[in-house]
Amino acid sequence: MKLSFKQIAAASMFVAAGMAHATPVTINVGGSWNGLTATGSATLSFSADLLGALDTGKIALANYGAATSVITKDTDGFYTGASAAAPGTAITFDDSTLQVLKVATTGGMSLTAPVVKSVSSGGSLTVTDLSADLSAKTIYATIIGGNGVGTLTNFALWNFATITGGTTIAGPGTYNNTIGGLTLTTDGFTKFSQALGLLSLGKSAMQGISDYGTISSTIVATAVPEPSTYGLMGLGLVSVALAKRRRAA
Repeated sequence: MKLSFKQIAAASMFVAAGMAHATPVTINVGGSWNGLTATGSATLSFSADLLGALDTGKIALANYGAATSVITKDTDGFYTGASAAAPGTAITFDDSTLQVLKVATTGGMSLTAPVVKSVSSGGSLTVTDLSADLSAKTIYATIIGGNGVGTLTNFALWNFATITGGTTIAGPGTYNNTIGGLTLTTDGFTKFSQALGLLSLGKSAMQGISDYGTISSTIVATAVPEPSTYGLMGLGLVSVALAKRRRAA
């Protein structure tokens, strides 16, 4: 079947109109959209290179806020692993394609650097409340830093190279994805170094990191029961209560 020019033009206008009306939708914790509610969490796992740099500066790690951290060391006191699992606060997606655009979490991890000759003059940095912008391939965060950095919100801290897994909410279900190849932004490196008071050897160790780690997230989309369903559930509970009273009588 051949389509006429008019038919093709009409179809193009229809598609363009649909795209023009597509808008980002954000579901916060406890909220819902079009019969769906979403919850989730994300885990930031430090790379071996980052752990090595932390060992160089004898930097201590600690949990911050609502996150749950797992920090392990070997018998010599060197890091063997570090991760922070943070609960999700919001998910943003395209209301037309249902493609996930952003995922936000709360909580993170704090780093404290002692005074180490040629490595650090001492300082601290807390990274919390991450927001992954999947379109821009950028991880934003709230950072709280010493040495004059202060508190910066929605700060572009990392860029990332890859994302794998489910990034389209097609309906109720569990969607897992992994962001890999985290690298500090130029401003991120500057603030990171300033907050921790890094000196020549400390900065060299940080510059040698080609990959800061991964962020693995889980999004759970759940169908919201219709009002009639709630009514039937309530009626069922009332029936059970009446039955219990009759047996008691």
